[in-house]
Amino acid sequence: MRVQVDKSSIQKAVQQVQNVVSAKNTLPILSNILIEASKDKLKLVATDLDIGISCTIKANIIEEGATTVPAKKFSDIIKELPNNTVLLTTKKNNSTQIECDKCYFKVMGLPKEEFPKLPDLHNKETLLIKQPDLKAMINMTEFAISRDETRYVLNGILFVIKANSLTLAATDGRRLAIMEKHMSIQSGVERRMIVPAKTIHELSRALKDEGDVKLVFSDNQVLFDIDDVMIISRLIEGEFPNYEQVIPKENKDKVVINRQALLDAARRVSLFTNSDSQAIKIDLVKDRMIISKNTPDVGEAKEELDVEYKGPEITVGFNPNYLIDVLRNLRKDAVAMELTSSEKPGVIRTEDKYTYIVLPMQLS
Repeated sequence: MRVQVDKSSIQKAVQQVQNVVSAKNTLPILSNILIEASKDKLKLVATDLDIGISCTIKANIIEEGATTVPAKKFSDIIKELPNNTVLLTTKKNNSTQIECDKCYFKVMGLPKEEFPKLPDLHNKETLLIKQPDLKAMINMTEFAISRDETRYVLNGILFVIKANSLTLAATDGRRLAIMEKHMSIQSGVERRMIVPAKTIHELSRALKDEGDVKLVFSDNQVLFDIDDVMIISRLIEGEFPNYEQVIPKENKDKVVINRQALLDAARRVSLFTNSDSQAIKIDLVKDRMIISKNTPDVGEAKEELDVEYKGPEITVGFNPNYLIDVLRNLRKDAVAMELTSSEKPGVIRTEDKYTYIVLPMQLS
């Protein structure tokens, strides 16, 4: 293999694929990136056997071929090269020479035959979604994914594909984020699938603010085809909780408040929380919200906000991080919250079919 490629192009491609390479791999080949050169394209591939990413870029292919190189070392070298044309040359002993201006490197790789083949999902069921739509839906649900590995069905986002809509849902058992988008979906394509958190993170990085993404799915795998990037992933097996059952009926007594003001206040008051006392206190009276935290041996914080509210007086405790996560991702200046009692969950609903439910915490 002998290839000339622009430094910025190959650096971007390496950054796109290398995140899936795990430092804890038991198989040496999984620490490598596969590089394939054919026609006028250079393809880079990385996998951890659960998720695989490929990125294709334009290059001057002098001699076709393929090899694998250590991901971390190759990435470090490419990053430090001058901004010029890079020449990659692979020898028969799986060593790859990297030349740019007066720089020269040689790295030892492994045969391409050892690299796992990514599954072929073409000719399976497909769905076309606008990239900005999917990106927005992921941004509004990803933070609610559970990090508790013992509850593995919650370690991803549920995709519900119906005749005229796509719904994404994520929960960690203490909060639930749901977003629905109306779209025309070809008849007969109906699916429920749980896409793992790691895949969601890489998908979010790859999605752009224009263009389409093609979803291709089989029984236990999904492929996201985004321009020159392809992400293929195993799905999480198991039954996602029936989230529709826990969505409270809409409460008419809404608290309308400036989103940024509430976000700033929650951040400030949260400075006095600790691992033993996580909840901040919210007191709601007519047209006023008082957010406070009193932590013994640490101190006290209190902030008062103007709100639109005519309902009964309420005192409730929340984990401030659960409020901060949603408030920093919402885009409207004003947010409407539904608070009914100290035992009932708080709810935020928006006009674009987004629902966020957060369980209250006991105030010590």
